[in-house]
Amino acid sequence: MANKKDYDSGYHGDIRNDEYYWMADFFRKGPDSTEVITYLEAENDYTEAMMADTKSWQDTLFKEMKGRIKEKDESVPVFKNGYYYYVRSEEGQQYFKYCRKQGSLEAEEELLLDVDQMALGHSYYSVSGFNVSPDNELLAFGVDAQSRREYTLYIKNLRTGEMYPEAIFPTSGDSVWANDSKTLFYTEKNQQTLLSEKIKSHVLGDNPAADRVVYHEKDPSNYIGVGKSRSEQFIFIASSATLSSEYRYLNADTPEAPFELFQERMPEVLYEVDHYEDQFLILTNLKAQNFRLMSTPLNQTGVSSWSELIAHRPDVLIEEIDVFKDYWILSERKNGLVQLRVRELKSNTEHYVDFGEPAYTAYLGANPDYNASQVRYIYTSLTTPSSVYDYDIISRERYLIKQQEVIGGYDPTLYVTERLIASSSDGTEVPISIVYRLGFKKDGHSPLLLYGYGSYGHSLDASFSSNRLSLLDRGFAFAIAHVRGGQEMGRQWYESGRLFQKRNTFTDFIACAEYLIQEGYSSPAHLYAEGGSAGGLLIGAVANMRPELWNGLIADVPFVDVVTTMLDESIPLTTNEFDEWGNPKDPEAYTYMKSYSPYDNVKAQDYPHMLITTGLHDSQVQYFEPAKWVARLRTLKTDRHVLLLKTNMEAGHGGASGRFDYLKEIALQYAFLFKLENKSIS
Repeated sequence: MANKKDYDSGYHGDIRNDEYYWMADFFRKGPDSTEVITYLEAENDYTEAMMADTKSWQDTLFKEMKGRIKEKDESVPVFKNGYYYYVRSEEGQQYFKYCRKQGSLEAEEELLLDVDQMALGHSYYSVSGFNVSPDNELLAFGVDAQSRREYTLYIKNLRTGEMYPEAIFPTSGDSVWANDSKTLFYTEKNQQTLLSEKIKSHVLGDNPAADRVVYHEKDPSNYIGVGKSRSEQFIFIASSATLSSEYRYLNADTPEAPFELFQERMPEVLYEVDHYEDQFLILTNLKAQNFRLMSTPLNQTGVSSWSELIAHRPDVLIEEIDVFKDYWILSERKNGLVQLRVRELKSNTEHYVDFGEPAYTAYLGANPDYNASQVRYIYTSLTTPSSVYDYDIISRERYLIKQQEVIGGYDPTLYVTERLIASSSDGTEVPISIVYRLGFKKDGHSPLLLYGYGSYGHSLDASFSSNRLSLLDRGFAFAIAHVRGGQEMGRQWYESGRLFQKRNTFTDFIACAEYLIQEGYSSPAHLYAEGGSAGGLLIGAVANMRPELWNGLIADVPFVDVVTTMLDESIPLTTNEFDEWGNPKDPEAYTYMKSYSPYDNVKAQDYPHMLITTGLHDSQVQYFEPAKWVARLRTLKTDRHVLLLKTNMEAGHGGASGRFDYLKEIALQYAFLFKLENKSIS
């Protein structure tokens, strides 16, 4: 039981006693906050003790899941500017090696980065943003060794092997080379709020402290980033909030020139820009909720010059356009499923890539070559391992280049996937994707894990997991609730699950659970739910609203103290979130957020068994949110069900960084479920 210290965190005259506010002391005051660390370690010890009888299970599950992974492996090579790039992993190693071959896959390998060696001595290590200069001689990349998503940008000479002295911090890890191969554009972050605030220009050999600021975002509700067109002719700066965006552009041949404004921000209008020959292409929701495609000449970028190429359709969301010399690929979403629409520019014809399963996901892979005659895409479903295809635009034939190998064998015919529809409390039809092994009985006695997210317009598509086989092969079904707040059914699906309609996310999830019970897939004695981050908010909300529906809940790095976090603009990312949750400094928003915030709505009632995880260095959802939530649950809940808090003292939002270490976290979760089912996992 945690200590209570009264603290009024109310607003608008509302008295709101936050008796565990002190748990934020480590975040606010640093490592000297021994009371916080002592509490988190005590919770870890309690979890360890309560799960001690599953130690051998966890070990078995870890080895089983690790045993399905092909340890010595290699990615499908990607061709760019005369080289084939790929990553390979070695047996027993947690990380990977970044490599290339010139001209041919039979050429001698160049080892560009040995991340296994770089990560030695680090409990967490992430390398990202690999970016080779146009002359093929320099590599820029970002390193995060703290799990705060603050990257140090490094530059390596690939010809000599020399690491340049520049170490640029703090950045997002991504960067863009100008065409002179010596000017690098990158995003600088604010160390306190972790917001991306400035785009800077670095010239090779200069002191990073003197780097030129080419754009400074002063609106803390916006995210910014810098990218390059596939044609390599333009560099773009994007500034985006939830409801509006703004672009700037620069000819990549003239890095010293100022960026030009494409079109100033318009209220509730999102747009993205790419380049094709003598025009810019604009994907926008301007007078088009589900987006349409427009174009404008290179010298007339204002909205008055935009003309429509592909019209808006109320039943089809255009999510993305990928531009190549001879064709465009539009990623669309209809009836909750992704479609790849190919527009052949020479013949002015269109067609769709056929996939043929009831629930799946498909998306474009790495396609950096602007002149390619084939496009690479990734396909997966609940029963199909991740598969890399090359698709020939002219012949319309697809070639399977590589499918994720499941060591020990995997037979997809032993598993069944279905697409179900539940009716929410307001009559809205909510899709459910479900998978189970042959022999699964729909008699109400089978265990089922229901997963959900439902925020930021993030679509939760059906995909394969070899780890999940450890559940399915022991009688569990796994289901995904495609609730509002995501974008599975179009932009309106997102709009009806945010701000003052946020409760739809929770009632949709509850409706999915009730439907699965009604149809005999499971029952409250065997039904479980899981969600992470904003999906953890979903789990916290349904725990308060309908605790009797579940035997157990898992909340990963959950966002559960909505009001306190959104009132504190010093917390990373808070200001970016106002369009998603609302600004509680507005009385109406404050009242609505408080009405569903899990921390505020804990009450004296029975709760299900619960396992809650967090990371001490989490940059997205601070550790103290789940810690406070657990402390309040312990005080108020009226049952004797298990309540566990597990804090990773060395990691952040994404958990462990290695290829295998994260499996220990999954093994703990699965052991928790099996223990509640009174199942031996042998």
